[in-house]
Amino acid sequence: MSKRRIVCFGPGPKFKGGISNYNTSLAKALDKFEDTEVHIVSWTQQYPAIIPREFVDKSSKADLLEGTNIQVKYITNYNNPASWKATVDYIRSLNAEKVIFQWSIAIQGLPLGWIAKRLQKGSIEVLFDLHFVIQKENSKIDQAFTKYGIKKADNYIVHAYKTAEELKSTFPDKNFKITEDGDRDKKGSPSIIKLYHPIYDLFKADPYFDVKAFKEKYGLKENVFLFFGFIRKYKGLHHLIPAFKKVTEKRDDVSLLICGESFWATLDNSKLSTKIKNAAFGLAKKLLLKKADDEGEYRPLELIDELELSKNTMVINEFIPNEDVNKYFQVSNAVVLYYDYATPSGIESLSYNFQLPILATKVGHFPETIEDGFNGYLAEANNIDSMAEQMLRFIEKPLPKENVTEKTKELSWNNYAKAILAK
Repeated sequence: MSKRRIVCFGPGPKFKGGISNYNTSLAKALDKFEDTEVHIVSWTQQYPAIIPREFVDKSSKADLLEGTNIQVKYITNYNNPASWKATVDYIRSLNAEKVIFQWSIAIQGLPLGWIAKRLQKGSIEVLFDLHFVIQKENSKIDQAFTKYGIKKADNYIVHAYKTAEELKSTFPDKNFKITEDGDRDKKGSPSIIKLYHPIYDLFKADPYFDVKAFKEKYGLKENVFLFFGFIRKYKGLHHLIPAFKKVTEKRDDVSLLICGESFWATLDNSKLSTKIKNAAFGLAKKLLLKKADDEGEYRPLELIDELELSKNTMVINEFIPNEDVNKYFQVSNAVVLYYDYATPSGIESLSYNFQLPILATKVGHFPETIEDGFNGYLAEANNIDSMAEQMLRFIEKPLPKENVTEKTKELSWNNYAKAILAK
């Protein structure tokens, strides 16, 4: 029996970050169905060449595709339109039934819109898996790239109703049908398949990892709060650190564990190539970004010394290799997501895989997925006192891991993949 071929378009496993992990996880979930043949078609370069950042994971040794039949093709270069055509030709050559595009940033609209438009003319079902629709900055150029990028889709996948509403407002003339089981509209109108952010299973707890020895070695105290992932302004580390300071004034049994790479500090600034990129990118930001949205000078870690928190804080300010991820979740009691705004979060999903409760702000989708007092606690956004109160509340009223499991038992990759494979 011939297998149906599915293409997962997005960053392949050699790239850093949540979208790479997500695309890899989706491919692995689809690969488990015996009648499917799964291909990852990936970028070679995801962004304009002037962006001064290293996106390739040069630290991890673990092969996330080990034991699968997934084939990976690195082919699409943002800066080379000839590679866009090569991408279309390659996907067509596979005779794919479906292609699922990961959509996570407006700037990719130009190549993705071009590719999707040409694939849609064939018999391939084009789906966009939307991690957002309306970007935080929401500049006119972001709006234009988004409309162009995702317009030529047969159907859309969203992880929150908020995203579905954003999609409707972006395309008010489209007659969308919303479904939660993957059933498509038979009359040809685009469907919005409302799903969720599945629970990551790429990283698993190590039953032989000695949590006590690790905590003793690094001076971590009884209650450990974890910030994990790229350090970006919208993730609110500049709120978390002052909130944690307030907690230390009332408790002496707490530690803050910060694990992640500063997003805009991955290249050697002494190199001429980096200096040229910084200059060009700086000019582009002045033209396209509001000053408040520029993260170039964002250095929240400096608050640790300013607030005299070095004895209570452990910082791993670098990209965490795949094989080390479990350690930091296993030594922690809760994950803190005091974001300024939020779309469905890979860190939240990763936390649930380790059965960790979440402390988050009441923004974005968090009130949909976090039930205050059951699988986490919710703080008021931009309110340091409220954030500190929820951290203290968690220490005084810890939440059982069974609650986390109960809340997330339906959020499996298997159910997610079934909805995508539905007709």
